[in-house]
Amino acid sequence: MASVNKVILVGNCGRDAEIRYLPSGQAVANVSIATSSRRKDRNTGETVEETQWHRVTFYDRLAEIAGEYVKKGRPLYVEGRLKYGKYTDQGGVERNTVDIIATEMQLLGGREGMGGGDDGGAPPRAAAAPRAAAPTSRPAPSPRPAPAPVRQPTGFDDMDDDIPF
Repeated sequence: MASVNKVILVGNCGRDAEIRYLPSGQAVANVSIATSSRRKDRNTGETVEETQWHRVTFYDRLAEIAGEYVKKGRPLYVEGRLKYGKYTDQGGVERNTVDIIATEMQLLGGREGMGGGDDGGAPPRAAAAPRAAAPTSRPAPSPRPAPAPVRQPTGFDDMDDDIPF
């Protein structure tokens, strides 16, 4: 049975994307995204807003795009997968982490603060790796004219009324 590890986030950036390069030359960008949900408190009846912060990591070309266009406060759509990790902090306490490894990103909202003219914005959608078309094993057949349809008498052939639909 196949398994799925997929996350979709729509939220606002908490800080500008930080881009760095690994010794191999691979680009890596990190950003925090805030998502909010609202609910009614049972006791008071007030609407309570809860904000969750998510750490998102971009790689390669997606990291370069994020580094250039992802700014604090910008609404963002991200698809990716969860990655769990552990580390030991300075006090010797073992901590768990959850990161989202982004595979697709889309900038939401207008192009404010993007610089340039009408065409100077970011691509509407960026993916981690371009998807190649499947190769065809046979050449496409040459188009042939379709045979003329043979009409069967229906009893309505002599009606001249134009039907408006």
